[in-house]
Amino acid sequence: MRFEADCYACPSNVIKPILLRILLCCSLPIFSGVLAPAQTSGFFIEPHPGDGKSVAIRVNSDLVQIPVTVLDRNDESIVGLEKERFRLFEDGVEQVITHFAMEDAPISIGFVFDASASMHDKLHKSRDAVTNFLNIANPDDEFFLVQFNERAELAVDLTESKKEVQRQLTFIRPSGRTALLDAVHFSIRRMQKANNARKALIIISDGGDNCSLSTLTDLKNLVREADVQIYALGIFDPWEARSQTHEELAGPALLRGVTKQSGGHLFEIENVNQLPEIASKIGEALRAQYVLGYAPKATSPAGKYHRVEVKLVQTKRSQKLQASWRRGYYAPGE
Repeated sequence: MRFEADCYACPSNVIKPILLRILLCCSLPIFSGVLAPAQTSGFFIEPHPGDGKSVAIRVNSDLVQIPVTVLDRNDESIVGLEKERFRLFEDGVEQVITHFAMEDAPISIGFVFDASASMHDKLHKSRDAVTNFLNIANPDDEFFLVQFNERAELAVDLTESKKEVQRQLTFIRPSGRTALLDAVHFSIRRMQKANNARKALIIISDGGDNCSLSTLTDLKNLVREADVQIYALGIFDPWEARSQTHEELAGPALLRGVTKQSGGHLFEIENVNQLPEIASKIGEALRAQYVLGYAPKATSPAGKYHRVEVKLVQTKRSQKLQASWRRGYYAPGE
């Protein structure tokens, strides 16, 4: 089944049945994700009886859990850091890190694939990039594929079939303008159906939105509320070769702002031959995340937004590292 959005609006004949099924069938509480204060005082991994898989066990208390990705100057993932290398702040007040672990739980991943006319010469390598990512994915991951030009279309709904995603990519034919903001907005909304607690979008685009009905402010507000990490493969022409349209010049800053807010990362690419390698780096980054947990020192009313900052303690003997994390969360209600 395919779903389309004219820019970001999905037809009511699709949305209404979905919402109705959700309202009728779902009796369990819905949590906003690992960044909001989970009702937990501890976290450990325990085999699920009978299937050998790992599940997260949480017990009752307030614990904010912050996934953090650490990269070096070559965008390679760094593992093996000790807790003492991290400092964590909420609203400017340093917090005590009480929980520290590496996480490689299954992920729900949405590919947001630019199918506008400007991607014509980049299409082959962009497909290869998705294939490289799928080749290193966790067997329990699930995926969906959104392709977009001036319209966002759900080409593949949530599935564990890597072959189905790859098959659908072969049908993409670039044409039309670029509604990037609408496509990301549409994809975040679609992620609400995901089955895994960890969620990520991977954007493959040359940037340069010139068609969206959504504004950047709209999207940033949605990213703040959603527990979805966003990574982007930004395929940009060298600066001297870029056209001087406002949309193309603003492309890198647009993707950088959205990915940073979500705790993801923008990988800037000037040579399409780099795409498959960079896609593998994103896969590695998602598999090598630190989880920092803390109990906030101050209580706050429901709905208040809290800014989070993570600082790395740099050492003289090691190369300079960079951390990515979601920049804040809304305090949950009672």
